[in-house]
Amino acid sequence: MQRMYLVLTITNREDEKEFENFFNSKEIPIVYSTPCHGTAKKSILDLFGVEESLKTVHYTIVTENKKAELLKGLTKEMAIDLPNKGIAVSIPLSSIGSRHALEAFADGHQNDESENEVNDMTQCETELIIAICESGHTEKVMEAAREAGAAGGTVVHAKGTGAKYAKFFGLTLADEKEMIYIVSTRENKKNIMTSIIQGAGPHTDAHAIVFSLPVSDTAGLRIFDK
Repeated sequence: MQRMYLVLTITNREDEKEFENFFNSKEIPIVYSTPCHGTAKKSILDLFGVEESLKTVHYTIVTENKKAELLKGLTKEMAIDLPNKGIAVSIPLSSIGSRHALEAFADGHQNDESENEVNDMTQCETELIIAICESGHTEKVMEAAREAGAAGGTVVHAKGTGAKYAKFFGLTLADEKEMIYIVSTRENKKNIMTSIIQGAGPHTDAHAIVFSLPVSDTAGLRIFDK
């Protein structure tokens, strides 16, 4: 049985329909999309007279073979490697909830022979850092991350669904939250996470918590590839 992957693609909002058509052309059975925005400093936006960059995150779960086809297409057909076009990362799933869900995401191809070498996750050179903080404190998290070398991030607005009064180091889990996705090299991951905790952690108004996931493959990250 093939390993299943979450493929997360971040694109400009204006290109949302173009990428949806691309996913359809690749016969991806299920794609979820959500609006988000970039984290460029306000001073930079004001300098160039531009508005905050609006983004869309597309989520899909695919087989090993389809993941390889998808990432190749994003580079060759969608030119995601061009500056400010977008990025994509893939993250292996450890399990999936039911046979029906597996069949739906795999589109009946879960038992196909893998056409690609499965990556050893202990050797992954890229990590996806996810920070969760109080709404309105994204810039504090990003300032701390940039001090440790982070190039940028993508913000998704979220709402917790935990117990009504659940708290985690001062963070009320069921309140409005902001999730910041930061792609980093494995080498610099620890520095970025430490800087976020020191500059925007539970002892601050941001109450940020942070964790990371190993990324098996990327598209649109030439600087990391080099």
